[in-house]
Amino acid sequence: MGTNRARYTVSVDDEMFKKIEDFRYENRYPNRAEATVELIRLGLEVIEKREEENKKSSK
Repeated sequence: MGTNRARYTVSVDDEMFKKIEDFRYENRYPNRAEATVELIRLGLEVIEKREEENKKSSK
């Protein structure tokens, strides 16, 4: 069964790997990939909010 999602490999150090695994288990994600995607999504949300705030404050 194929997927329409893009795939790529990411290498992380041991400390980040542990943090990802801790996040995965604490939030009951079924696998590391889903936990990693969620962490990326959350990080992008923070960046978007900062950009919006910066635009508002520069007016």
